[in-house]
Amino acid sequence: MQVDLNKQVALVTGGATGIGKAIARSLAENGARVAIVDVDIARAQSTAADITANGGECIALRGNVASAEEMQQQVQAVVERWGQINILINNAGINTARDRVPIHEYSMDDWRRILDVDLTGVFIVSQAVIPYILQQGGGSIVNISSVAGIVPLRLQSAFVAAKAGVANLTRSMAIELGPLGIRVNCVAPGSTLTEGTQALFYGPNGAYSEKAASLLAHIPMGRPGQPEEIAAAVLFLVSPAASYVNGAVLPVDGGWLAGYTRDW
Repeated sequence: MQVDLNKQVALVTGGATGIGKAIARSLAENGARVAIVDVDIARAQSTAADITANGGECIALRGNVASAEEMQQQVQAVVERWGQINILINNAGINTARDRVPIHEYSMDDWRRILDVDLTGVFIVSQAVIPYILQQGGGSIVNISSVAGIVPLRLQSAFVAAKAGVANLTRSMAIELGPLGIRVNCVAPGSTLTEGTQALFYGPNGAYSEKAASLLAHIPMGRPGQPEEIAAAVLFLVSPAASYVNGAVLPVDGGWLAGYTRDW
């Protein structure tokens, strides 16, 4: 899919690796100037350099989305460089890795850490960016949720709660901002082949590699998604082709949420 994003400026949180990296690359390939904000500045710089080497325009900034002060500073840096922001992709997110436990054993530190990044981070970054999108007369925001925010999973109470919050926050933002010219939508990825899922499920030494076959059995397409497939959905939502799409929560999950039950 090719769309015209020339003269537009996009900010992508968590854009150093995985889905965020694929989104940043896709936006740049379609003409947007892209700012990556990530806590891992070394990898963010590597991604920005790769995009630039392939003809795009991209910068990397270090920022923690859970810090309002840091995000105000980095958003201001983007505006000082390019004079505007038209597109915001709230992609930054974390989850527990190996120690997945039921809610009564769940760490309060993990709960706060995940909610701070995955949900409060969306609020913080949106607050910092929206005034600049309004200055341009409108634009587009895409929040990244998860299938776990639509159909809850076990042993991930903070992640599930945060991603469900992102989905409904998206709808609220769409209602508030649509009349002002900002479309707000959400992509809910299913199991996607990133470094994180490699470490958990799909790598030979994954913490839950023995469950990979069972997980894939619930996906009609029989495989995990690729980051580029999630990025394609985001590209559509920020494109002129989606000019009447507002408040949507779009699963990109190979059919997982369709209720695939194999032989039953």
